[in-house]
Amino acid sequence: MATRRETVEAILDALGGAGEVTARKMFGEYALYLRGKVVALVCDDTLFVKPTPEGRAVEPGLEEGRPYPDAKPHLVVPGEMWDEGDRLAGLLRATEAALPKPTPRRRS
Repeated sequence: MATRRETVEAILDALGGAGEVTARKMFGEYALYLRGKVVALVCDDTLFVKPTPEGRAVEPGLEEGRPYPDAKPHLVVPGEMWDEGDRLAGLLRATEAALPKPTPRRRS
């Protein structure tokens, strides 16, 4: 099942305080970017945040799950947390700060 655009729009609306968060559709699902870094995936209408020690420190109670088969475990953000924009933004900001800068893509 592919993620509905309405789901991504609801998450982006809640993340207004995080800074410039954008979404990019990929294979029927979405990647969420903060400051040019992929910080989360939205798959099957579920929000999966990249796991980092900093993110776990901000939200230690989140369970892990896989956004797609063979993926590394990610933090699963329950739907009721989507309404807590400041809390969700804090998680994504902590995750983004812990991730390395993206490597520049080579042009073919």
